[in-house]
Amino acid sequence: MTAVDPRLVSRVRALADRARGDGRRRVLGIAGPPGAGKTTLVAGLLATVGADPGLSGRVGHVPMDGFHLPNAELDRLGRRDRKGAPDTFDAEGYAAVLASLRTSPRRVVTAPAFDHAVGEAEADAIAIGVEVDVVVTEGNYLLLDDPAWRPVRALLDEAWLVALADDVRRERLIVRHVEAGREPADATAWVDRSDEANARRVLRESTGADLVVVDGRIVAPG
Repeated sequence: MTAVDPRLVSRVRALADRARGDGRRRVLGIAGPPGAGKTTLVAGLLATVGADPGLSGRVGHVPMDGFHLPNAELDRLGRRDRKGAPDTFDAEGYAAVLASLRTSPRRVVTAPAFDHAVGEAEADAIAIGVEVDVVVTEGNYLLLDDPAWRPVRALLDEAWLVALADDVRRERLIVRHVEAGREPADATAWVDRSDEANARRVLRESTGADLVVVDGRIVAPG
């Protein structure tokens, strides 16, 4: 597991303490192009705060991946071959869940989760209890300057952009697809046709990050 910069943990603690102070949950968004290390960072962050007696049980997780449109809808739209692009997610539904998480008084909020085994989202697979002070959410498009996605950025109390050298990121994506069962040639073709198109848009159009993270460490303010 990649070591997490202690300053990132301190920022989560500050969000949790503010939430405890006024009763409103905080939402931390972690954005970045495919393969940059968002999932790795979130896993390390959640493990670190989970082992901290002062934060354990206070941080929840709602990934953007749960808001993939159903495959049947993508087929209807003719977008199945571009699954993962900005318009293949339910951005409106995602924003609605984030808004519910921020309401006061708090209530239990459910959210979908993406089941990689079947390639579809499962409704209400995640439940965020009233004891949770901070919800971490990660995905490619949280900071996208696009009409469908701007409401998401407005619901983030803090936003981090995860970055990585393009060649390293691309190689990670190919390996990921091969490990998921694709043939190497097919994996490479998918990355070059789909993932890299999405990555270029994320890098070109993401705005409003509070800081930039590379390999678990802060490298620059946003």
